[in-house]
Amino acid sequence: MNSSDLPPSQDSGWSAPTEEPSPASAAEEAADFVWSFRGYKLRSGDFTTAMVHFFRAEVQRANVWRQRLDTTTYWSVVTTGAAISIAFSQASHHLVILLNFLFVTIFLLMEARRYRYYELWAYRVRLMETDFFAPMLVAPFHPSDDWAEALSESLLHPQFPISILEAIGRRLRRNYLYIYWIIGMAWLVKLILIPDPVQSWEEFIQHASIGTISGVAVLLVTLIFLIIILLISIGTIFLQDSAGEVLPRFGTISEAPVLGKASQQQARGWFSARRRRPQLLTLVITDQPEAVAQQIIQDMGRGVTSLPGTGMYTGKTHSLLLCALTVTEIPHIKALVAEQDPQAFVIVIPAQEVLGYGFMPLQETK
Repeated sequence: MNSSDLPPSQDSGWSAPTEEPSPASAAEEAADFVWSFRGYKLRSGDFTTAMVHFFRAEVQRANVWRQRLDTTTYWSVVTTGAAISIAFSQASHHLVILLNFLFVTIFLLMEARRYRYYELWAYRVRLMETDFFAPMLVAPFHPSDDWAEALSESLLHPQFPISILEAIGRRLRRNYLYIYWIIGMAWLVKLILIPDPVQSWEEFIQHASIGTISGVAVLLVTLIFLIIILLISIGTIFLQDSAGEVLPRFGTISEAPVLGKASQQQARGWFSARRRRPQLLTLVITDQPEAVAQQIIQDMGRGVTSLPGTGMYTGKTHSLLLCALTVTEIPHIKALVAEQDPQAFVIVIPAQEVLGYGFMPLQETK
């Protein structure tokens, strides 16, 4: 093995000539970075690859919880079939069917809880489909301004996009109303025909009794229960905190930008909950206003406004920086301010609404 076979780092004494990057290539390299935070830099290709893997993971999560929904529905169907089969024997009591009401209700509550988890993962998947992948197909070929903020908030502060009441109503209308209807009809047939066909209302009441509990009480409680189930299914129809798998959350697809006009306006997504995301006003009292402001503008892309101020206790003059942010950007601005001026004073104030560039466009409030 001669010296020419050695890599440059070994004892050959040879080193590859280094070429200084040209200003143009350096500018192109800097422009290719789409994400930079605390020393980490990510190129556009790496960012897209990461988002694809994240999308696959969220789809898998949603599929797992979707399968769990089918499992509880399957339990309800099997339990109902078994209860009806047992109840229609001559020796059994109609209490078996009433107990099946209880079991199916327990399965309904379990499925509603699982449905809320499914909606959480489905919300993220749908957000990426409508606000990230879909705009890639339409000029000007870039996502809407705030989709990443909505997705980031869901990751940092996960919350169910659907209430438990709405989840119960949805599962009722899609599956469980039919199961309750079958159980109710089987219960009535059991009371009327088994063990012997009833000949009068008094005999029907006698068949409905359970031990010392009168048939009237049993019928009344069962009727109230079924009415409550029906009212929940009807009363939750207009609850649409989450769009589900198909329907858009706000408006319809026809309200999205027309393809022919896409070059004149930004192709924005129509799914993310833009008005619900918390928005904040950050006040930074610092003696290094230029350094802090430039760092915020450069790293976060947010506008900063400087106001003069005087500390009434010390009598010294300070600068007061105002910056509107979303909840996911607070840790970032804290780190930037601490890096530039460890003695600074940071105040975070909730904002009722922030309108303008980087937030909800002012024109949409008309």
